[in-house]
Amino acid sequence: MQIVTGTSLLRDWTADDIEPLAQHANNPRIAAMMRDAFPSPYTPADASRFIALAADTSSHLYLAIDVGGEAVGGIGVQPLDDVHRRTAEIGYWLAEPFWGRGIITDAVRALVPVAFAAFDIVRLEAAIFSNNPASMRLLEKCGFTREAVHQKAITKNGTVLDEVVYVHFGESSRS
Repeated sequence: MQIVTGTSLLRDWTADDIEPLAQHANNPRIAAMMRDAFPSPYTPADASRFIALAADTSSHLYLAIDVGGEAVGGIGVQPLDDVHRRTAEIGYWLAEPFWGRGIITDAVRALVPVAFAAFDIVRLEAAIFSNNPASMRLLEKCGFTREAVHQKAITKNGTVLDEVVYVHFGESSRS
């Protein structure tokens, strides 16, 4: 899959992305805003495992964010299951040298309609750590609504944080 945005190309991960992924993801400032499943340090072996996982697009959609021909971040949609089976979660990260350029904003805007078309969902949500106001502003720019604050729901690096949940309902969310 390829999706062209104003600032990047969202595309499938390939084996050629192992080294750039390991290089760009190996940043404690990025890992601090991600779930613990995102390793820190981030090694080439971690990158290889992730790229193999991303290849199975039957249950999720994980795309590389490509700027100038190099994978410098990732964005994905993971449908939930059981009683939450009509909900999916969106997540993203970007290499620090590329922050502040609107790349993730463009990527989220481009991926939202794809998520609703690709999966049988009525709701797309993002769970943001309370110490990440930049991500909250980004989601609001992309048509997400702040729905809930789960107090003391996250423990990251020994710190207890609130989780701020944002939601998008597809076309009905746009004004």
